[in-house]
Amino acid sequence: MVALNPPLCRFGWPAVDFILPGIDGRLYRLADVRGPRGLLVMFLCNHCPYVRGAIERIVRDVGELQQEHGIGAVAIMPNDTIAYPEDDVAHMRRFAAEHRFTFPYLIDETQETARAWEAVCTPDFFGFNADLTLQY
Repeated sequence: MVALNPPLCRFGWPAVDFILPGIDGRLYRLADVRGPRGLLVMFLCNHCPYVRGAIERIVRDVGELQQEHGIGAVAIMPNDTIAYPEDDVAHMRRFAAEHRFTFPYLIDETQETARAWEAVCTPDFFGFNADLTLQY
């Protein structure tokens, strides 16, 4: 998942609901992952060199957002696991455990959610306020 010309931030854009399976076997919706003061939605994948290079900082910073600022967080893996087998659920579980994710890691098997969110690369971050309107 790569884009040569990522879109500009559409400040004030409302978060789009989703129903996606997590690596823990649960189904998650937007309401399940939001925090009292906002939400960070991250499009990640296991094999991306940019994700791999930043994952320790991502996990550290997300933990601080969750604990100190009341921000919920979720990671969504949008890749085709046939084309990228290292992004399948078994590998997602291993990656999340290895890096001690404190947030749900979901799979978007159809890429429908990624398209609805206009996610164009990994990592791709969407930061929302308490009203779930886009701030970053």
